Amino acid sequence: MRVLIIEDDRSMAGLLQRGLQEENQVVTVAFDGQAGLEIAKSYDFDVVVLDWMLPLVDGTEVARRLRRIGISVPILMLTARDAVPDIVKGLDAGADDYLTKPFSFAEFLARLRALGRRPKTEAGARPLKMANLTLDPNTREVFRAGRELKLTPTEYRLLEFLLRRSGRVASRQAIVEAVWGIDSDVEENTLDAFVRLLRAKVDQNHKLKLIHTVRGFGYCVKQESEE
Repeated sequence: MRVLIIEDDRSMAGLLQRGLQEENQVVTVAFDGQAGLEIAKSYDFDVVVLDWMLPLVDGTEVARRLRRIGISVPILMLTARDAVPDIVKGLDAGADDYLTKPFSFAEFLARLRALGRRPKTEAGARPLKMANLTLDPNTREVFRAGRELKLTPTEYRLLEFLLRRSGRVASRQAIVEAVWGIDSDVEENTLDAFVRLLRAKVDQNHKLKLIHTVRGFGYCVKQESEE
């Protein structure tokens, strides 16, 4: 899963980030509501973990604004408030689940997994297609010319990111941030290595090449023979 944590308590955010990374999740952290809102609008996440009390823009307002612009990513609200009216207010703002501090990491992880399993909206559930390549975000299955491609989690995230931007070139930095997280220290040569691995699975033995290099900038997916 790709998880965005919006939490101003840096100790809490760090604990959650490390715990999720140990579970092989991709984690991005923002420390105020305004930064979190901008990141959530700019990148695709599977779940947003959202603290209620945040500087600049509070959690309920972040949730409300995301829903207002049509972003349906599941939101897990974290707060010390446990009164029923507060819970109702958070859910009404657009949160999908509610976890009261303090909480165990095991419960946090279980709720996150449950949110990640929820079906996407109809628009978000549509398979991504390019020529005879199909990626289904619901089942995470990928097929080329009717044959299933066995991708690693990183290869899958990389292909999904490129397919969602079919025909548009993505910079190396944008790809690294989307696939490994904004705070990652992954170097560009690591990205290049994963692109080679992905290309071997997607394009090998096919005359029509779909993954293309834009020298000096990045990569894209498009229907065009490799020069």
